[in-house]
Amino acid sequence: PRHEWRHFASDWIRKRAHVAIANAALRRAAGAAVRGMSAAAEGASSALSHGYQYDLVVVGGGSGGLACSKKAAQLGAKVACLDYVTPTPQGTRWGLGGTCVNVGCIPKKLMHQAGIVGEIFSDAREFGWKLPQDVQLEWEQMVGGIQDYIGSLNWGYRVALRDNKVDYINAFGKFMDAHTIECTKKNGSKVTITADKFVVAVGGRPRYPDLEGARELCITSDDVFSLPSPPGKTLCVGASYISLETAGFLTALKCDVTVMVRSILLRGFDQEIAEQIGGYMERHGTRFIHETIPTKFEKVADKIMVHWKNLKTGIEGQEEFDTVLLALGRDAITKDLGLESAGVEFDRSTGKIPATNEQTNVSNIFAIGDVLESRQELTPVAIKAGELLSARLFGGATKQMDYNQVPTTVFTPLEYGCVGLSEEEAIAKYGEENLEVYISYYKPLEWCTNHEEHNGIQVREDSACYAKLITYLPDNERVIGLHVLGPNAGEVTQGFAVAIKCGATKEDFDTTVGIHPTTAEEFTTLKVTKRSGVDARKKGC
Repeated sequence: PRHEWRHFASDWIRKRAHVAIANAALRRAAGAAVRGMSAAAEGASSALSHGYQYDLVVVGGGSGGLACSKKAAQLGAKVACLDYVTPTPQGTRWGLGGTCVNVGCIPKKLMHQAGIVGEIFSDAREFGWKLPQDVQLEWEQMVGGIQDYIGSLNWGYRVALRDNKVDYINAFGKFMDAHTIECTKKNGSKVTITADKFVVAVGGRPRYPDLEGARELCITSDDVFSLPSPPGKTLCVGASYISLETAGFLTALKCDVTVMVRSILLRGFDQEIAEQIGGYMERHGTRFIHETIPTKFEKVADKIMVHWKNLKTGIEGQEEFDTVLLALGRDAITKDLGLESAGVEFDRSTGKIPATNEQTNVSNIFAIGDVLESRQELTPVAIKAGELLSARLFGGATKQMDYNQVPTTVFTPLEYGCVGLSEEEAIAKYGEENLEVYISYYKPLEWCTNHEEHNGIQVREDSACYAKLITYLPDNERVIGLHVLGPNAGEVTQGFAVAIKCGATKEDFDTTVGIHPTTAEEFTTLKVTKRSGVDARKKGC
């Protein structure tokens, strides 16, 4: 009844108001704490043995910088952490915690999960649940819940810094020399602090093309997770994991989505699986425009007119969209840090810093995370590197960060988890004749009761999921690459990553008893090799 809905809505609004009041109180308390910390930084004692105000100043309050700061403080160092977020061209800003927490891993995984929940309604009907055919998403409620959770994480990080006696300074840092950094606060006031050692951990931001209208009209992954309303007809420009993940969850959330691809999907990942991901997304509602680039963006009424050119045919065209999301890669935001004044070498085109064991060419200045040249841009990598670095600098440890065999997952509609080498990398490194590649197409048990079709395509396809194990024959078939395409791919990959890092062989996989029925057990029963040409589609359970 209408009056019951009004009562529910009013109750919901009151609850949200209480949350807002509580959050405001937290922000006021945090502000007081930050002002106190900043004051402490301005008047910091210079009684340390080296004569500087701090043992360590970490520039950047993302996952890596926070981990590095806390670990150093726990080991007895006097530490300050600088963090400042420059608003996006669309005005989006966020709190402490960096990309992952605010505009990356966390909101991305939650929106991906929102899409999965919507798709599960189709399964639910086949399991006997009586649901309306047209289930609706309340975009504002989804975004509100996600942003509330992010806000709680922002507050938690501030508390963690305080509890570990790290001075948090909400200011933009710029090096004056190798031991001095100038901190500019939001109000324009400046304070200069000195330190024996510095760690650069400022991360990266999305790259904008040098095209008319790009900055004025387009958004990036920095903006999409806080949109106040659904993006409508959306163009995702690029074929990176960020582009495909975003296109995937927006399609699942019932948006009209197109992906514009210049060349290949998921460069740097296994291309056989990248093509399978693209095919699956296209069959399930995401439109792809291949070998095409945008040439201009212009405002037409309340739409964005995208002008484009096909690189193969030379044909040019245009199409209107409500939202254009650029996902053309990321650059390290180091160019305004004054690294030249400190003598630190860096690539002026990408902002990346070359380093050996996280140490730059300046002996007291280090770098971790996405600013590092030729390293994975992954949150757990930055965290681990930051903790190990602090342990070496202040704890007498010697263990170095191992950047090899790092697992990762792409959260496309069919998740893609991998660790080790792609098939292309393995062939280039060892030669095709020295490899054995085991494969299987499978269907998760959870999907097997759902026979629903949309536009002639099975909602739960029989052979969409895929397992691949790459082994090196001369070394007792040591596993050098594992790839899985399917539900919960990240959860499947994590445990196998430990085994592969320990040197597991194909025999180790074969002699391990699988857990039945699970998707992970596919890797304990792989029999079909690629070179055999035998049908790898799994029959039965």
